[in-house]
Amino acid sequence: MSKEIKIGLIGAGWMGKAHTTAFHNARMIFGDDMPVFELVSDVSEDAVAKFAKNMGYNRYTTNWMDVVTDPEIDLVDVATPNCMHYEMAKAALEHGKHVFCEKPLSLSAEQSRELADLAKEKGVVNYCGFSNIMNPANQYVAELVKSGKLGKIMRVHATYDQDMLLDPSIPIAWRHINKLAGSGALGDLCSHLLSVSQMIMGDMSEVLGVQSIVIPERPVKAGSTEMGKVENDDLITFLVKYENGAIGDFSSSRVATGRKNYFYYEIQGTEGSVVYDLERMCEVQVYFKADADKDNGRDCGFRTVLLNPQHKGFKYFQPAGGIAIAFDDMKTLQAHALMQAMHGGEYICNFEMGAKVDGIINAVLKSVQSGTWEKC
Repeated sequence: MSKEIKIGLIGAGWMGKAHTTAFHNARMIFGDDMPVFELVSDVSEDAVAKFAKNMGYNRYTTNWMDVVTDPEIDLVDVATPNCMHYEMAKAALEHGKHVFCEKPLSLSAEQSRELADLAKEKGVVNYCGFSNIMNPANQYVAELVKSGKLGKIMRVHATYDQDMLLDPSIPIAWRHINKLAGSGALGDLCSHLLSVSQMIMGDMSEVLGVQSIVIPERPVKAGSTEMGKVENDDLITFLVKYENGAIGDFSSSRVATGRKNYFYYEIQGTEGSVVYDLERMCEVQVYFKADADKDNGRDCGFRTVLLNPQHKGFKYFQPAGGIAIAFDDMKTLQAHALMQAMHGGEYICNFEMGAKVDGIINAVLKSVQSGTWEKC
């Protein structure tokens, strides 16, 4: 029987709420997870008191160090803006806590590597919050590639586009400032693609990137005529070379007109190809050359595979294929994997993966400046 896991959450915003909901849902759905919402921290006392009451936390504080030093806390959950992750995750690790940290681990490849090495040294569970890793569709694609059914993988084509910042009247925020965010669309959106790429394809060796800041200035607040400078990428595109010999192209945009959550990739192999689009979350497009050969070439297109209970993770939410699951379900699977890891279960989305993704991001940013290929 699983023992209780006392959670200390840092950050009572949208992501903190998403994490708490995921832990709660995991307990209800799987039955063997026992999260206890012990302590939550945020800088605003009014906000954190309300959050604690609404989300079921036993206690609250305005000092995040109270969370990492509290002897009652088993798991420190870091759900704050990017620039705070390194200091908080490091302090939690140094106090021997298991750590769940939203991506990115830090704003530099060096600091992320430091966290990954420290987590390994401490021997604690260290989970980085790339939610798409737990998407049953991406798990299915990873299995296809590993099985060899697609043959030798030649190419990956991928993009993650949204239009959430297309309106130039939207005020400047921490996501636009390098010292707070690290990068723009690259770190905010494309990092999710990179985590899935890491799971499916393994390490990249080199990248060559170019970026564009489409809206160079934004109002400092809603309705203001005072403008602030946007410091990072609205658009990013880069070529990649994988260690296994495949090549690829990755892009991301936060000003992509008409795109809402266009997380898309295509993997082309010598014996087959696969296509996935998160806006059609429960559908995977597959093509096997052998099927076409058997049918004398009349089978000339992709077929749709609907996610169903045979795909990893799906059965916990829906009883039959073709019934949609959603983002919150991925977060629930993530929370379950994390809690099971604390009881000895296996997991792949650790700080090592987070450090590798941050290393790729660092290499892309260097390439944008140098105009040459940079090693990851």
